[in-house]
Amino acid sequence: MISVIIPLYNAEKTIINALNSIKVQTVGAEEFEIIIINDGSTDGSKSLVERYIRQNPDLNIQLLEQVNGGVSKARNLGLKIAKGEFIALLDADDEWLPEKTAKQLNYLKNNDLQIDFIATRRNNNKILLPYRVENNLAEITFKKLLIRNEAQPSTVIFKRKILDNTGYFNENHRYAEDLNYWMKIAKSNNKMYILDESLLIADGGKRTFGVAGLSANLSAMEEGFQKNLKEMYHLKHINFPEYIFLKIFYKAKYLLLLGRTFYYSLRK
Repeated sequence: MISVIIPLYNAEKTIINALNSIKVQTVGAEEFEIIIINDGSTDGSKSLVERYIRQNPDLNIQLLEQVNGGVSKARNLGLKIAKGEFIALLDADDEWLPEKTAKQLNYLKNNDLQIDFIATRRNNNKILLPYRVENNLAEITFKKLLIRNEAQPSTVIFKRKILDNTGYFNENHRYAEDLNYWMKIAKSNNKMYILDESLLIADGGKRTFGVAGLSANLSAMEEGFQKNLKEMYHLKHINFPEYIFLKIFYKAKYLLLLGRTFYYSLRK
């Protein structure tokens, strides 16, 4: 079984498309348990999900409630009750393509490869340096994650063993929380890869970073990256020269993204 964890916050315009994208997976909808965590939504999201559950009694869907506490807390609530052999993440404003799960499971179940965590491309984006594709896969390592995160959460499926050897999301992180978790997974000696196929439509296919979702708040995202960096230094996963270099590198990336976002705004 595959446990799908969906944090839900004011996503009345997109949540049904997200759920339908699970329903049409080629592996069969019966393979999933769907755990939706309503993170204190103030729109009609909850009512839409409740109606969807009534209309789809054949789907294994649970709707949990929490006072608004952020995406990490919501995911952890779902992860702690998940029963699946595999864990999939899906945000309420994203949609899986029908063959996504089947293609990822082919790799996760291949005993010769021993892959523990697999992401995919999204919105037809390319896999960029420092990642390199070989045999349709790009390996994720801790050092590469320090430079760039190519694993968008809704693309990810991982084995249950990761919960045992890594634990859960840091609930004090509201921005760049996925990168924080991926780095800890990498340091726990799990084998992580990106499948070189675009199998997710993120936020309707629009350019997302700096425009939509949590990443629209570029200053908070940059603060999240710096917070991650400081944590990795205190955990002795990086040394002091690396910490200073990466601190400057992240600041430069932030300024570049600010400029790029401004440029795109002028083109509208």
